[in-house]
Amino acid sequence: MDGSNRVKIGVVCASSRFSRERADAIEAWMAQHHPDRDVAVVFHPACFLKHGHFAGDDRARAEAFVEFANDPRIDAVWFGRGGYGSCRIAEAVLPRLNAVARKKRYLGYSDAGSLLAGMYRAGFKHLAHGPMASDAVRHDATAEGAITWLATGRSDWLEPSLATDPRPAVAFNLTILNELTGTVLEPDLSGHVLMLEEVSEAAYRIDRMMFHLTGQASIRRVAGIRLGRVSDVTPNDPDFGQTPEEIVRYWCLRSGIEFLGQADIGHDAANKIVPFGRP
Repeated sequence: MDGSNRVKIGVVCASSRFSRERADAIEAWMAQHHPDRDVAVVFHPACFLKHGHFAGDDRARAEAFVEFANDPRIDAVWFGRGGYGSCRIAEAVLPRLNAVARKKRYLGYSDAGSLLAGMYRAGFKHLAHGPMASDAVRHDATAEGAITWLATGRSDWLEPSLATDPRPAVAFNLTILNELTGTVLEPDLSGHVLMLEEVSEAAYRIDRMMFHLTGQASIRRVAGIRLGRVSDVTPNDPDFGQTPEEIVRYWCLRSGIEFLGQADIGHDAANKIVPFGRP
């Protein structure tokens, strides 16, 4: 926190491009809802770089993340948006993060899960799957819940099961966790409640990812799986014939992992926050 007691939340883009127009909309929302400037959102200039699919090349995105993470003037780090790309920089940035970086809160989901996973493996304590900066103009409660967690570490915008289940929890996009399992970014999730969500995948792809994920010895040590929303399931011919929940239940039964029910997370404005570790 700076000398004015104002909380500064730094926004970085570790993945896909971020538009200046979206940043302007977020700044306008902040001016309307936090006119006293008790919380300020600061965009790293690299957010607006363009390099093919990405918000700048790998080096630019890595440098921006390290700069804001290690900067004592920045109180928390908020991922700007998902897409793809954080896995390309995660190994490079993790060894460069200092003691200042370890004290901060980090919030994001979707593709940001690759960095969050690697940081959780490295012992970072204040990480959460939840709304990103690009979600801030979708719904007032979503934005306020995210900003409150980033600023204070506490929020009413938490996944409801955390209030009654004392076990450590994590949440990931299914595709992201499936791809990073077995890599140097995979954290030890033994005894954790694992929450999964997905968007824009065909049912057979969900089935194939669950086959691979639940087939891993490391994943079979979780306390159980909760399923968040699986939205915009793309059609395929012939129809797969099972809902996403039926698919997840099937592979949980096959692998001996307990299916714990639903989770209030997903690629939408209702996406609740899941702090990594114990609630």
